[in-house]
Amino acid sequence: MSSHQEHLHRGFKWLGGATIAAKIIDSVTILLVLLFLTKEQVGIASLVVSIGMVVEALDGLGTSEALVQARDVSRLQQDTLFWFILGAALIMSGLILAAAPGIEAIYGVAGMAVYFVAVAVKLPLVGAAVIPLANMNRELQYERIAIVNLCATLAAAVTRLGLAIGGAGAWALVAGYSASGFYILVGAMLAKPFWPRLRFKMPAIVPLLQFGIRTATSNILEQLFKNVDYLLIGWFYGTSQLANYRVAFDVAMEPAMAVGTLVNRVALPVFARVSAIKEQLMQSLTWSLRRLMVLVYPLMTAMILVATPLMQLIHDGQGHSYAAAALPLKILAAAAMLRVTAQLLYPLVIGSGRPGTAARLSAATLLMLSIGMLIVGLCFDAQTGIIAASAVWLGIYPLLLVWEARYVRHHWGIAVRELAGIMVVPAVAIGGLVILVEIARTIAGVIDPTIQIAIVGAATALTYAGLFLHAQQA
Repeated sequence: MSSHQEHLHRGFKWLGGATIAAKIIDSVTILLVLLFLTKEQVGIASLVVSIGMVVEALDGLGTSEALVQARDVSRLQQDTLFWFILGAALIMSGLILAAAPGIEAIYGVAGMAVYFVAVAVKLPLVGAAVIPLANMNRELQYERIAIVNLCATLAAAVTRLGLAIGGAGAWALVAGYSASGFYILVGAMLAKPFWPRLRFKMPAIVPLLQFGIRTATSNILEQLFKNVDYLLIGWFYGTSQLANYRVAFDVAMEPAMAVGTLVNRVALPVFARVSAIKEQLMQSLTWSLRRLMVLVYPLMTAMILVATPLMQLIHDGQGHSYAAAALPLKILAAAAMLRVTAQLLYPLVIGSGRPGTAARLSAATLLMLSIGMLIVGLCFDAQTGIIAASAVWLGIYPLLLVWEARYVRHHWGIAVRELAGIMVVPAVAIGGLVILVEIARTIAGVIDPTIQIAIVGAATALTYAGLFLHAQQA
């Protein structure tokens, strides 16, 4: 096994284990939090956190990626960059607080502005963590990164759940979002301490900023892309319908995107090292794509199979069901398979020194999604609107995948047929999962939602056990 493949395996093992544990913690606590919050409170928190995520994408101005791909970084550059990032974060905090009343007026949600305090607090915390996290990534210290992420996730989940039980309402989700920045900073400083010196030389960081600004453009577009549907659905249909959509989206997309983020994070420094060597790049790309498909595709198939009984069981703090989220969940789970596949191109082009391509791809995706969501908002009522909005996600990715396939073939000479063999195992796994579930359902007859969920869960576990045995024998 080559050294770059060893890095991929080690990173995937550590970050993968931490990601799986973190998503289980997050998913369980979020579902528990929903029991204590009304749909309106979930919708308000979703809007605030979505806007916060977009603003947070500016933290560091893309210099984290610039540090990872740079050949050499001096201590002077790191010191200067720390103070630059922290100053920019504090300015952004002031701007978001100033804009909060206007945002509240736009959405017509009384009392919404005060929640942006949590966003303003998180920005400098995240900014202060950029250097230690980037240094761990540069040195491929996946073990430390995994521990930091897992501990921060657990602490934020406990904070969120505790506030919800205590009757904090929307603050449970908003403060939990803010607290995660604090916990990540503490963990990063313990794992890879970085104490900046009191010096600042702007010319020293100009090369990093030149790369970083282009990457930041991609990041901000990516965050707009991830949150524009929440912002528009909240605007067109109000906080209650946004809550239905948000629950469906999180249940479908979050597990898939967690795996996608994991693979991309592990692959970025490796792609940066081998981008000039087609054979090694092909091996790394194949490895990454195979892991994505094997881990995500059966899980999303299970989500489709379990959507109706799962949403029937979930209720808000007032006893209202989330059953309306079942069909959007099925559509979004199908879209999630295509989304994680398409987003593997981002670490590939950034690692090979093409952040501009990542930015253009993000802009094109954002444009298609925004236009689709605007059309939905103008043409559909609230009841069918969240279903149509979910269908927009499913419609844009085939177009993106076709473009990406042509791009990879043009720049690296890698044709789709060279990657086709990767799809065989996931396809067999999906087919086996569906057959197992349908046989069990036929034998059991008409059953309650809890048993239906148990059947899908057992079949999914058997499917992944089979995939694990196949991987061991390969």
